[in-house]
Amino acid sequence: MQLVGVDVGGTFTDIVFADTDTRQNLIHKVPTTPDDPARGVIAGITELCARHGLARDAIDHVLHGTTIGTNAVLEHNGTVTGLITTKGYRDIVHIGRHQRPQHYSIRQEVPWQNRPLARRRHRLTVAERVVPPRGEELVPLDEAAVREAARALRDAGVEAVAVCFLFSYLNPAHEMRAAELVREEWPEAFICTSAGVSPQFREFERFTTALLNAFVGPRLKAYVERLDRGLGEAGLAADLHVMCSNGGVATASTVAKSPVLTLLSGPAAGVLGGAWSGGLSDRRDLITFDVGGTSADIGIAVDGRFAEATARDTWIGGFPLLAPMIDIHTIGAGGGSIAYIDEGGAFRVGPRSAGADPGPAAYGRGGREPTVTDANLILGRLDPDNFLGGAMALDVDASRCVVGALAGRLGLSLEAAAEGILTIVNANMANAISSRTVQKGLDPRDFVLVAFGGAGPLHGAEVARALGIPEVVIPAYPGITSAVGLLTTDLKYDAVRTEFQIGAGIDLDRLNGDFAAMRDELARQLAADGVAPRDTAFERAGDLRYLGQGYELRVPFPAASLDKAALTAVCERFESLHRAEYGHVFPDSPIEIVNIRVTGIGRMAKIAAPRSAEDGSLAAALLKTAPCAFRLGDRLETLATPFYRREALPRDEPVSGPAIVLQTDSTTVVPPGITLRADRGGNLILRPET
Repeated sequence: MQLVGVDVGGTFTDIVFADTDTRQNLIHKVPTTPDDPARGVIAGITELCARHGLARDAIDHVLHGTTIGTNAVLEHNGTVTGLITTKGYRDIVHIGRHQRPQHYSIRQEVPWQNRPLARRRHRLTVAERVVPPRGEELVPLDEAAVREAARALRDAGVEAVAVCFLFSYLNPAHEMRAAELVREEWPEAFICTSAGVSPQFREFERFTTALLNAFVGPRLKAYVERLDRGLGEAGLAADLHVMCSNGGVATASTVAKSPVLTLLSGPAAGVLGGAWSGGLSDRRDLITFDVGGTSADIGIAVDGRFAEATARDTWIGGFPLLAPMIDIHTIGAGGGSIAYIDEGGAFRVGPRSAGADPGPAAYGRGGREPTVTDANLILGRLDPDNFLGGAMALDVDASRCVVGALAGRLGLSLEAAAEGILTIVNANMANAISSRTVQKGLDPRDFVLVAFGGAGPLHGAEVARALGIPEVVIPAYPGITSAVGLLTTDLKYDAVRTEFQIGAGIDLDRLNGDFAAMRDELARQLAADGVAPRDTAFERAGDLRYLGQGYELRVPFPAASLDKAALTAVCERFESLHRAEYGHVFPDSPIEIVNIRVTGIGRMAKIAAPRSAEDGSLAAALLKTAPCAFRLGDRLETLATPFYRREALPRDEPVSGPAIVLQTDSTTVVPPGITLRADRGGNLILRPET
């Protein structure tokens, strides 16, 4: 089977081809086409096929990670969106909850108030009401009012509508009927319901999630349909699948209906690619460290499994999001992060970035502010003649100019200022990892750091040393690990149902029945996607809390039918997780099952492991020796440093730092006191010298 993974970044579109029968893996990069990313995707695939003599019509699957929806939210340039909601609840998406972004600031931006997804004049109400505990109808749906609201929104220039009613997670009948009525009045509109997008309690979060789906829906739907059509016109008969935030892929038609599922598509693929690479070297407890030009994305895997973000942690662009999502933490730290002196006189780096245009001064495109890339170049850690495999020359003089200006203001030498930039950005990255490990009861010294992205291998060893992490893994294709990650996953769909059952009063028959109904629903969806029963699997979980708590913890449930013993084991697991998260438990408090979840998995073909390093010699891999600056104790020293070509490194032969390893998509820095070796899994392994 032949697979293609495509990840669209801000500067480059990364493409990986994998033939699962011959174990051939190929990589390719083309410039991203921001006006229409589909053009770059199709051009990249056709160029790769032409370069390597591949038959386009032999490709079976194209798996794609996209930032179309994410960028629409972050830049707040989605479609004009309307809301039809229960009478009396027009402003629930404006009021929100008591958790303001900054609790004690009187001068702050509240995203859902400052840049609403649906303006107040586009939020209309109708009479209806269903009530707890089972969603009984109290007030019938006013169908005439729904039709009137649909016509009013259409005439006001709205393009997408979210129907969000109170307690619809218990009974979606009113929402479903209202959506039918809107569609009858206005067939061309993009329409979704809150229960169809996220059937969970918490009105503010559920309504906002539905609005996010409508806000990005028309644009993402048009993009996916255009890409699918363009692939066919280019001679590819492959099925198109799109990466979702939950770590799986979905069909193009599913994503077109529920685009909110893709809002962290790119980072999720990177986390999966990092975990796959670590697994090739038999590493299961991992911290994935994906550093690009603007940001660093951090994920945690325990025994090879990633945690899913909880309701209290899931946000995008300042908006809460109730959608299944790998727990990923992002900070503004990357190669383009700008160094500056703030108003208080402190030396800082990021989160502001030079971006792709103009980019760092080193790129020679007019950048005028010092960045992390400029600092690495000045210290000799980037080879100006071998950046991107020699496809791009770096401007050392431009970097010296912008960093020199900062050094003058700081009263430091040029090299000391550059080293200070790296020290600060490495500390920022280490602190971010600490917040996801130490502050959650995990010891980073028990993990391996998988460093990738264009800049991850430049900083991985020093970040790991700051945290006491004993080992760093550099994947075979670090700069395109997100594209690789697309070829390591499966079809994955989630179902969720709010349960609200407590302690000794839990109705096991109802619980088992609800789990079974959700499993059957997902089985039908996988079957409709052409997945054979032998290739399906199902995982169950629940959101549990102590009675009276505000938020829940995700707890795995056994696959078999639940009895009292199984339920006791689930509660014990909840208390173990609670102790790890908060440091204590409440043994006398009843435990409440808030939501139950089923994940349906359709197994897909995967990329083969990259070929390991060959036998050879370091002398053959040596490209040159050049001066690089490193901190040794309290001194910054310039050391003669060998530069090696990664593809020529011999397997299992140790390389003592300092050393620099060059490849097309990234550069790996091996500081003094660190030893590197190329292993049989195709990775580079960095460890402190013993």
